[in-house]
Amino acid sequence: MKSLYLLLDLGSFVVPFLFSFHPKLRFDRHFKPYFFANIISAGIFLIWDAIFTAQGVWGFSDRYTLGPRVAGMPVEEVMFFFCIPFACIFTFHCLRIFREIIWSKRTTHIFFTLFSLILLIVGLYFHERAYTSITFISTAFLIMIFVFIFKTSWLGPFFTIYPILLIPFFIVNGILTGTGLEQPVVWYNDLENLGIRMGTIPVEDSIYGLELIILTLFFYEMFRKK
Repeated sequence: MKSLYLLLDLGSFVVPFLFSFHPKLRFDRHFKPYFFANIISAGIFLIWDAIFTAQGVWGFSDRYTLGPRVAGMPVEEVMFFFCIPFACIFTFHCLRIFREIIWSKRTTHIFFTLFSLILLIVGLYFHERAYTSITFISTAFLIMIFVFIFKTSWLGPFFTIYPILLIPFFIVNGILTGTGLEQPVVWYNDLENLGIRMGTIPVEDSIYGLELIILTLFFYEMFRKK
């Protein structure tokens, strides 16, 4: 099963890619802005990933990867930052076509202020745990910047559909973190996280994934409008 991680990447990407050309969806018309957005967000997260890999915050099993590595990361891990955001942005694109979701400014400000405050408090309290602190604090600041500086209108609607995106997240990330396997594809040093698992998935992964997607979505919306 050395191709397991590769198959998870491709499985997450292929179906959304094929449906991108559906006449009622036509996400293919937005490939260009998505490509530039993904290059930026993936670049940022790959640097973060490489640093954490080098520091032993997490690592990867040779049993479920093909072998070639980039900056200590399997090539499948690099692909992850292109395949998963594509599937998520495509899903958001589809749901916006079929249903308009609007958040009032007041609701947006209250919800995201409270959400960011919780992330910030947890991140600061567990400042000695690298995965928890960096992920929670950076996500809190990113959200506040989007809401109060860039005044984005899509963040509320995205959070409305985020629970839907968590379904494939639990499937794919569950397998990567060891569900049904003799050992995880991606292992974590629990000294660097809260040690709280959703099944086999560290709770930090849900925030890490959220930050990856909203950063990609921010650049995608910016390039799409241009």
